[in-house]
Amino acid sequence: MPDAEDVRRIALSLPDTTEKIAWGMPTFRVAGKMFATLPEDETSMAVRCPKEERDELVLAEPGKFWIAGHEAQFAWVRVRLAALEDETELHDVLADSWRQTAPPGLLDHHPGVGLPAGD
Repeated sequence: MPDAEDVRRIALSLPDTTEKIAWGMPTFRVAGKMFATLPEDETSMAVRCPKEERDELVLAEPGKFWIAGHEAQFAWVRVRLAALEDETELHDVLADSWRQTAPPGLLDHHPGVGLPAGD
């Protein structure tokens, strides 16, 4: 089961990622923009997710994904770390959030980040 240290290690392995404490919790940023946080007791994380996809995720897997009340108006979803299958799934979730946040120039230099093998 992935934990907060796995989140930290994988997030920081993504290009141009830094960790910064904000609002009393670790946040992970690419080119200065936040793409993941470790809120509360670090048993979950919040990642960027388009609202339409977020709503579908929550309906399909409510034990894994949920929307925090104060984040409902934003394109973020919470992920229960204990519900993730393994570190591969954790990497995929973090990399997808990274890709949504990274500036185009950085994506051009790292086109394979977050994409399934062969793409």
